Amino acid sequence: MKAAVYYKTGDPSVLCYQDVEDPKCGPDDVVIEVKAISVEGGDVLNRAGGTMETNPHCVGYQAAGNIIQVGERVTNREVGQRVTTVNMFGSHAEKRAVPAFGSWVLPDEMSFKKAVCVPITFGTAHDCLFEFGKLQKDQTVLIHAGAGGVGVAAIQLASRAGARVLATASSPERLEELKHLGLDEGINYREDDFVSSVRKLTDNKGANLIIDPVGGDVLKNSLSALAYRGHVITFGNAGRDFCKFDISPLLMNNQSLSGYFQGAEIFTERMQNLISQLLAEVADGKLQVVLDREYPLAEASKAHAFIESRRAVGRVLLIP
Repeated sequence: MKAAVYYKTGDPSVLCYQDVEDPKCGPDDVVIEVKAISVEGGDVLNRAGGTMETNPHCVGYQAAGNIIQVGERVTNREVGQRVTTVNMFGSHAEKRAVPAFGSWVLPDEMSFKKAVCVPITFGTAHDCLFEFGKLQKDQTVLIHAGAGGVGVAAIQLASRAGARVLATASSPERLEELKHLGLDEGINYREDDFVSSVRKLTDNKGANLIIDPVGGDVLKNSLSALAYRGHVITFGNAGRDFCKFDISPLLMNNQSLSGYFQGAEIFTERMQNLISQLLAEVADGKLQVVLDREYPLAEASKAHAFIESRRAVGRVLLIP
């Protein structure tokens, strides 16, 4: 089969499109013929400097397609079913093997292109807002990287829960595209200081919850935009900028900072049920998947480069 792989981490140019061995189906696995791949922020970070489980390494968390093989111990999946899948790597390929419990059967009317964007993107957003962030109606939430996949999902989920939704993005045009999803106030971080903007928009009270996939100075400065008893959830380091900062303001204001990694939750029964629910809501049109553009799998390096340009709104797909 063909796959986009790399022999060393680095910029998008390390990705090579070449023949590799077909995946082997373990007794608890399913193998799918991939129809759509969602390029996640974590895929880009892993390619840039993550751990390589194999060499050459095929990166990627999410892929959707048709089941073509079922392991001998699998009883709840069958050949021919349409599924979306999650695993720690291996999505950037024409076929992939995943544990059966890392697959979700699609509603009949749902496309592969929409389904592949749901488990990590909407699952992460929902958990950060509600399971860990405890967001309540009429509270204010600030969503960093609002035009990213998780940001787009979080804006919709927070808005329908009755929260006031603020978000950052890199241009007025990107922020404008988010308004129909439920964005109340957008902040162009290239032109405006987001801390001052949040303070002004909240009568100096700050946001009750801040969702941050960027890390570094954005995470550090988010503490200054946080309300009394507010909570920051950090789930990524898209800015690739590590820093140290004083946590004494958290202590003085009874605030909290916590990390989130969906990989630690993805195979729990709670998350299994949540993702099934989110798939149904996307299929029913209650939630919207925003797709920016798609590339052939052979052009995976271009897709990664486009994501790193920070011009995308929503998800970027690869199509084998």
